[in-house]
Amino acid sequence: MLPEVFHVPYPMAYHGVTPEDSFAAIEHLFKADVDPARVAAIIIEPVQGEGGFYIAPPEFLRGLRALCDKYGILLIADEIQTGFARTGKMFAIEHAGIEPDLMTVAKSIAGGVPLSAVIGKADVMDAPVVGGLGGTFAGSPLACAAGLAVLEVIEKEKLNQRAEQLGAKLVARLKQMQARFNCIGEVRALGMMVAMELVKNRRADAPDADLTRALVQAAGRRGLILLSCGIYSNVIRILAPLTIPEAQLEEGLALLEQSLAEATQSMASTAVA
Repeated sequence: MLPEVFHVPYPMAYHGVTPEDSFAAIEHLFKADVDPARVAAIIIEPVQGEGGFYIAPPEFLRGLRALCDKYGILLIADEIQTGFARTGKMFAIEHAGIEPDLMTVAKSIAGGVPLSAVIGKADVMDAPVVGGLGGTFAGSPLACAAGLAVLEVIEKEKLNQRAEQLGAKLVARLKQMQARFNCIGEVRALGMMVAMELVKNRRADAPDADLTRALVQAAGRRGLILLSCGIYSNVIRILAPLTIPEAQLEEGLALLEQSLAEATQSMASTAVA
């Protein structure tokens, strides 16, 4: 709702949106709607959160860094869902080998204690006057202590490596389900940021929000809480704790498969009726 905020298509290989398409949209924006000299910042999630867990290709993020450098634009990485070891690195932007000018972080950084932060290059962070920065969840002593404890656990328990290992197991199991159910159009993941997109007859252009809703409800009856996301509400996202015991992860996946079988059968029966 803010004025002079512009959006361009996010690269989504599954839906045929290439990095070249996204860059073409930016260049068209610069020619038709806003002079790049007036653009303060470009903001991107390295992996979309609510948008559907689509993963920005590393070459796209590197190109975005180059574009921002060309025009003197700040590059801001929204790492609120992706940060702190979730994707197998401390920050998802690291997979592209670049540095943003600013990063926003929150959610898991204090183990459940409300805390958010902005991380940035010194020349940017030192620019506001004293007292010019603040926030609802700025660091209280308790939250900061919790944040330090989280960092210690990430290092001690090697959660970056664990995110990669558990993510690989999750993907392998979901791909087995994909072979069984033709409603799973795509399984995608970066570390332990995993999603499956539900469609009709494996068609990327036929999102199935009704089945997704039925799956969430069927899982809930089994005691498994699922979250959907995506602009068509047809993506199931999996953000299990990085410290989850593997037995619990296996139990959750078994419940997910049972729930999906029930949901697909129920939808098929409804269609026949």
